[in-house]
Amino acid sequence: MAAAEVVDTQLMLGIGLIEKDTNGEVLWVWCYPSTTAALRNLLLRKCCLSDENQPLHPFVFGQYRRTWFYISTVEVPDSSVLKKVTHFSIVLTAKDFNPEKYAAFTRILCRMYLKHGSPVKMMESYIAVLTKGICQSEDNGSFLSKDFDARKAYLAGSVKDIVSQFGMETVILYTALMLKKRIVVYHPRIEAVQEFTRTLPALVWHRQDWTPLHSYVHLSSDELEALQTCTGYIAGFVDLAVSDRPDLYDVFVNLADSEITITPLAKETMTMGKLHKEIGQLIVQSAEDPEKSDSQVIKDISIKTRELLTNLASFAEVSDDGAKPTLTLEALKQKRFPPATENFLHHLAAAEHMLKSV
Repeated sequence: MAAAEVVDTQLMLGIGLIEKDTNGEVLWVWCYPSTTAALRNLLLRKCCLSDENQPLHPFVFGQYRRTWFYISTVEVPDSSVLKKVTHFSIVLTAKDFNPEKYAAFTRILCRMYLKHGSPVKMMESYIAVLTKGICQSEDNGSFLSKDFDARKAYLAGSVKDIVSQFGMETVILYTALMLKKRIVVYHPRIEAVQEFTRTLPALVWHRQDWTPLHSYVHLSSDELEALQTCTGYIAGFVDLAVSDRPDLYDVFVNLADSEITITPLAKETMTMGKLHKEIGQLIVQSAEDPEKSDSQVIKDISIKTRELLTNLASFAEVSDDGAKPTLTLEALKQKRFPPATENFLHHLAAAEHMLKSV
């Protein structure tokens, strides 16, 4: 058990502190251990203190080049020892996706800083969690790393809410995720973007992989460059200007208007047929059942996905050297599927690394 806890606690990468002073200046004032200038600039952009027109976001999270960031921001009350500071943000960087875990920990760290006005106590707590997975404080609450299971974080969003908003069109999202396409999601409110995007990977539960998720992206060259190195992704934006960048997406989701658009270039691989209709009906039927929880809906979709992948694997050729069975387009054509189904299965085999390279 102790060994498992050590592995879990080594997920944190660093802690940082950003302050906004009474002159309106926003400064990166402290971090442990050191960080790169590129990451520091990115986190200053994300913390919402630099933009006068932006409302205060109590908590945001995202990913940049395989590093997850979690930022809690608070307004400093008059009673605090921090007399020259109006707001501050505490940043945690980590290797894992777990917003609830890091929101809980940054809240405790915020309370500590408000009380003591020095990073020393925060650093002590950070090291305690890093080495032992726990920090206890009489005044500020205690935190236990192992209370926050990764699976809980994966299941925290609501698939039912997505289906309630998009109905049968949810199958477009399912198809894009299965084929590892580039999905861009827009809404003016970052909270709405984060809630929606974090839920999407649950539609392809068989992968249990949240690395494609980039829930808070700006139209900055460094971020777009990093994004474009990914095969497929789910990227969240609060700037509608992203809609004018079709080079960044195959599927565009305008959450504010409840609209899903497939780009002309992606239309061929995303052609919908009888199989998609069946899957769409199953998703809608399951999600609309008031007796079913979100995790049951995810399970229903996952069972259908497994069935699909098992069928696909049955068409594959087993090689003599014991390597993973591979599928050829010729083998698929022999099954005489309708064109849309054949097309989807062919691209799915490629996404699942089952396609035989010629």
